[in-house]
Amino acid sequence: MTGTLGIKAEFLTSKHKRDIERIALANHLKIHYFTDEADLDALIGQCEILYGYIPPEKLRAAESLRWLACASSGVEQYLGEYLYANPGVILTNSAGAYGITISEHIVMTLLMLLRRMPEYNAVTAAHQWESLGRIRSIYGSVITVIGTGDIGTAFAQRAKALGAAHIRGVHRSNRVLPRCFDESYAVEDLDFALAGADAVIMCVPGTKETENLMTRERLGLLKKTSVLINVGRGSSLDQDALMDALNSGKIAGAALDVTTPEPLPADHPLWNTKNLILTPHVSGNMTLDITCDLDVNLFFDNLTRYCRKQPMKHIVERSVGY
Repeated sequence: MTGTLGIKAEFLTSKHKRDIERIALANHLKIHYFTDEADLDALIGQCEILYGYIPPEKLRAAESLRWLACASSGVEQYLGEYLYANPGVILTNSAGAYGITISEHIVMTLLMLLRRMPEYNAVTAAHQWESLGRIRSIYGSVITVIGTGDIGTAFAQRAKALGAAHIRGVHRSNRVLPRCFDESYAVEDLDFALAGADAVIMCVPGTKETENLMTRERLGLLKKTSVLINVGRGSSLDQDALMDALNSGKIAGAALDVTTPEPLPADHPLWNTKNLILTPHVSGNMTLDITCDLDVNLFFDNLTRYCRKQPMKHIVERSVGY
């Protein structure tokens, strides 16, 4: 085969590049690493394959494109058919690269909430030496995980290892869940899966089906001692209802790595919400080396399959969104 592979991925190491270049060379693929926007504009039209973080608005100019390999797991920005000069473009994501880093972020924030760290931060910021009393543990807890893909499963495995008593998995398919889940619920039965949960972990992608999935009514089903963590998409959660629940003490705490909008404006009331841990969508970025390695390995495997005309993995079903 002949063609050009365009790459916009600043996280690549020299080893990553050597691995990609080895298979490209064996299959007569030229490689171009985009250096800036002008470079991208000038050469994107020649690319048969694009890998990394490609601005969606540039895709109309990618007239030769046959495969877009997105370096992220979420691909909602690439779902519109109007984006592509060629509507038959294969779209793949990097689901499977982020389970380690995001599950560790969930464990970190869950422990912080259960051990009342937002409250202790306020106490120490006031230069006070005060015990706030009872804390709680992952050990013996009931946890509802909404979204049982790579990220949700990776977290469930870690929570089970830390002694969680009962882990419920909520998903849209009928597949059998891994053994780290004690119960399986369809999305239609989410209300039942929320009842009695000590912690609710949201790991869903941004699709029409997940929009406002966690409504004000569903937040009202949680216990006063419940905590909620969202590492999926901000659109899946009623933020106003969450702020009301936190500020009024109807739930014990929350952690959001995703919000609506992003970036969050400096004057947004989320910044001042009680018992809320906010991070700027960093739980799954490329700052952890293993994430970069896994992402590149997924692309390397699919590039080999593409060149050999073998079935590819992680192809996104655009009508579903992942």
